[in-house]
Amino acid sequence: MLDLRSCRVLVTPTSYAKDDPELRTELEAAVGEVIYNPTGRPLSSTELAELLPGCHGFIAGLDTIDRTALQAADQLRVIARYGAGVDRVDLEAVEERGIIVTNTPGANSISVAELTVGLILALARMIPEANAATKAGEWPRLSGVSLEGKAVGLLGLGSIGRQVARRLAGFDCIIVAYDPLADQAFAKRHDVKLLPREELIQGADFLSLHVPALPETRGMVSESFLSQMKPGAFLINTARGELIDETALLAALQNGHLRGAALDAFAKEPPGPDNPLFALPQVIATPHTGAHTDGATNAMGWGALRDCLAVLRGEEPAHRVA
Repeated sequence: MLDLRSCRVLVTPTSYAKDDPELRTELEAAVGEVIYNPTGRPLSSTELAELLPGCHGFIAGLDTIDRTALQAADQLRVIARYGAGVDRVDLEAVEERGIIVTNTPGANSISVAELTVGLILALARMIPEANAATKAGEWPRLSGVSLEGKAVGLLGLGSIGRQVARRLAGFDCIIVAYDPLADQAFAKRHDVKLLPREELIQGADFLSLHVPALPETRGMVSESFLSQMKPGAFLINTARGELIDETALLAALQNGHLRGAALDAFAKEPPGPDNPLFALPQVIATPHTGAHTDGATNAMGWGALRDCLAVLRGEEPAHRVA
């Protein structure tokens, strides 16, 4: 067990304590030194390697925590992920060095679900196009899509998928889902019809992705996947950009097979203004903002802080991943 007052903690999430200053106050009162992210964005492996030496704890955002960065972590005991995903953490290298990894499952579920529903509505009613045209002095008669009676497919019925299903219930749409570990009781209680994966993909008018980035899911939204989708369907991704082959998605939108897409995550982040998807009016793009609400950032902040301090005290954290 370490003396907390002798510990140094690195904090990289850019929204940490943004809505609750007590997160800074409590952390700074508990440990000897806190180092904050100097860049205002997720850090690269090289940047982390410059900051990690001498750090005992690390409250981590969407940084690249690979083997190279971890080689510089000469005192590190814990990586407390500010969020649920650990796909940017080299778990094999972490295990070799005896570093504990924690996360904050469910902390951002409601916020991501709310954004998902917002994007579905924006696609259905062409809200961005209507807004831009009206401000330009036009008065178009845009033909939207009603959610009533439409099949909204959830590929993944974990914490976020379940929250999306709950919020869609009032729209009188048909909620369908696929998840190999689906909560059968939840599905029955909330009138979610569980389908085989292929049937879900083929029948959804709106298909929303809610799966983690794993070796078996990276690039899963491929040319073949997209060709199976219902003509005129919409794709929504508030999960991970690595799930989608963006070249294949571009083609499916350009040839009219898909009517539109809403993307909160990209294979490369930030994607840059030259991303060809941005030239399409039927694409809505947001800057990986699903978890950026006061409720989500506070929940992630307190969860990561408590687990980080627990490990440094020699206690078992609430949400250990590795």
